[in-house]
Amino acid sequence: HVQLVESGGGSVEAGGSLKLSCAASRVTDARFCMGWFRQAPGKERQAVATLYNGDHSTYYDDSVKGRFTISQDRAGNTIYLQMNDLKPDDTAMYFCAAGRPRDWADERGYKFWGQGTQVTVS
Repeated sequence: HVQLVESGGGSVEAGGSLKLSCAASRVTDARFCMGWFRQAPGKERQAVATLYNGDHSTYYDDSVKGRFTISQDRAGNTIYLQMNDLKPDDTAMYFCAAGRPRDWADERGYKFWGQGTQVTVS
């Protein structure tokens, strides 16, 4: 099993920055996508950013392009989400996920999920 644990969430003022981390219990499949999703109260879960281990390609939702950056460590067992210029609309529970999705934003393809870390922007 792959266990994912998020950290780094918190409360920040609009325009501020926050960096999330997701540690995997072991090295994930080289072909996995690892990524970040978020869900705000009353809203659907949304793909934020993903990274494909095969070629290190990254993908971002339009709402975060230019503000968020996803990255990983050398071993590929930790991913990060650097969030800059945070906005109130970024407020959500952020989840780390890993899997082999058909589409980068398709949560059904992500088999492993963390418990989430709360990000609040005021």
